[in-house]
Amino acid sequence: MRRLIAAALSALVLSGPAAAEDLSIRFTLDWKLQGIHSWFYLAKQKGYFAAEGLDVTIDQGEGSAATVTRIMTGAYDAGFGDMNAIVQNAAVRPDEAPVMVYQIYNQPPFSILAKSSSKVTGPTDLAGLKVGAPPGSAVTKLFSALAAASGLDMASVEIIHVKPNIQEQMLIQDNVDASLVFNVTSYLNILGLGMNPDEDFRFIGYGESGLDIYSNGVMVSRKLYTEHPEAVAGLVRAINKAVMEVIADPAIGAAAVKAVEPLINEGLEEKRLDFALAYLIRSPETEALGVGAVDMDRLARTIGVIQGIYGFETAPDAATIFTPEFLPPLDERKL
Repeated sequence: MRRLIAAALSALVLSGPAAAEDLSIRFTLDWKLQGIHSWFYLAKQKGYFAAEGLDVTIDQGEGSAATVTRIMTGAYDAGFGDMNAIVQNAAVRPDEAPVMVYQIYNQPPFSILAKSSSKVTGPTDLAGLKVGAPPGSAVTKLFSALAAASGLDMASVEIIHVKPNIQEQMLIQDNVDASLVFNVTSYLNILGLGMNPDEDFRFIGYGESGLDIYSNGVMVSRKLYTEHPEAVAGLVRAINKAVMEVIADPAIGAAAVKAVEPLINEGLEEKRLDFALAYLIRSPETEALGVGAVDMDRLARTIGVIQGIYGFETAPDAATIFTPEFLPPLDERKL
């Protein structure tokens, strides 16, 4: 009899949810593998995705805005990318634009980079100077909005188009007086050049200079959001668990990306994580709302900024851009 009961229980287990095939999710990063992507790999390595019944494949990206495009074409189900690109696309293709479900960068990574010895301490100090800017980049496109918010006359600035991989060198060689950069990338580039980004340079964040906008987070396709909400909830739970572990100990994150790419400098990636945590993730708002959440009034203002830049007629509602419905309880996201 015991054998019959054991056999029956075994059959029930094998036919239940645990035996079902995991749902496959194709996840795209915003750029090449860096420490700031460590939570996604940590969630995979520690089995957090698998525990949620998810088989997540993570691919490197081609830019924050490209994440949105990749998801809208159906090539990917979810990804890490720029909320502002969602806004831009939702204004013209609302039924196809992804939904942000977990905000990671509370502050934007866009910065003015200047030498610490220069007179540039804010946007208005750029008047009459040469500023290096990567053409087509979000940091360049948003510069006009920063100028408007801070009172800088754009006509007084000479914009020099430069390739992203030589921005720091151009500044060091005094070919430009300042550069428009993604600070989490530029910080490591400066270290790679043998200089001290904390002492030799000054990062002037767009957020602290009047452009109060959000940036990168986890977004999902409309299809995944509509057809598999339980999978979205599981994805967010797994990522949040890994995010909070990396925040508590950035060395864990650096080790996670090192496990994926052995050629990565683990020490430098830990420094990148430290920088990102200090400048992009920790803020009074995050302290209050927890990691992953947004202030919907602030998001509405962000939408207004993007509308002003791109000139679309109808601004999407904030509730169509971000939803808090999948966020774990606040005590699981509290800094």
